[in-house]
Amino acid sequence: MTLQQLLYFVAVANVRSFTRAADQAGVSQPTLSRALRALETELGSPLVNRGTTVTLTPAGEAVLPLARRMLADAEMARTTVAELVGLQRGRVRIGATPSLCIGVLADVLRVFHQRHPEIHVELAEDGSQPLVTDLVRGDLDIALVIVPPDGVDPALHTAPLIRERLSVASPRGRRPLTTRGSMTVAELSRHNLVMVRQGYDLREVTLRAYAVAGVTPRIAVEGGQMDAVLRMVEAGTGVAVVPDLVFAGRPRLRRTVLTPALHRTVALARRADITPSPAVTAFADTLLEHLSETSVRDGIATDVQVLPRHRTGRELLG
Repeated sequence: MTLQQLLYFVAVANVRSFTRAADQAGVSQPTLSRALRALETELGSPLVNRGTTVTLTPAGEAVLPLARRMLADAEMARTTVAELVGLQRGRVRIGATPSLCIGVLADVLRVFHQRHPEIHVELAEDGSQPLVTDLVRGDLDIALVIVPPDGVDPALHTAPLIRERLSVASPRGRRPLTTRGSMTVAELSRHNLVMVRQGYDLREVTLRAYAVAGVTPRIAVEGGQMDAVLRMVEAGTGVAVVPDLVFAGRPRLRRTVLTPALHRTVALARRADITPSPAVTAFADTLLEHLSETSVRDGIATDVQVLPRHRTGRELLG
């Protein structure tokens, strides 16, 4: 049984004429008749009485509403897919770390929504480790994550986007941490530290830097999200090691670079075994465009390097 056979049957049922039904369907009468015969053979019963006047058999009367519903469902399927491909509807589930939500994603999502207002966006803000878990489980379509030293889960396809420096944030209204604009981790250890909660790569990087320097952090407060950490730094609770992206638009924060430098790489990640939807590809296009325009115009922030390896969202997503 095919949709084409059902279409011919419904056409005959509507006009009660093989000739007119063939004209409406845009095929020859013999072609329509053969298709209808094949359908009747498949179902095991005649559907129409072929006489001077074409009428439906009891089997034809029973099949007609079913055929109409199947054709309507098929048309709905075509329309739904066309709308998804044309970005007239759909959903994209995006994950990002808090610092990336602050420094990059807010502007990207604003532009994406302006371009595709019918696409429903779900945003998950969390540390890289939980985001990777959600990606692998299929709870997210795509995520901006930090690439750890041992690499990302092999179940994911990742594409590096930016490389940024980690610096020390302190309140601008107070005395600078140093007079030279830079400091070592050993010097940093003399100051109270505000630390993000577990699950954030930033916490692990910071603690690893302290361990390499052979010093112990003086943690004043720990367990907060990035925005809370920055607010506590602005209030003078302590200092924090943060990515350079977060300093943009934060005039109450002073940036002091660390020596030797600490860097991290941000990548766009997705499940390797799932083909990206048109909505996901459109988001990747918007993200790349934003990064490109920002880097060309005036730089995202100090010591943030855009990795220009991809030109389109489809290329970025592999």
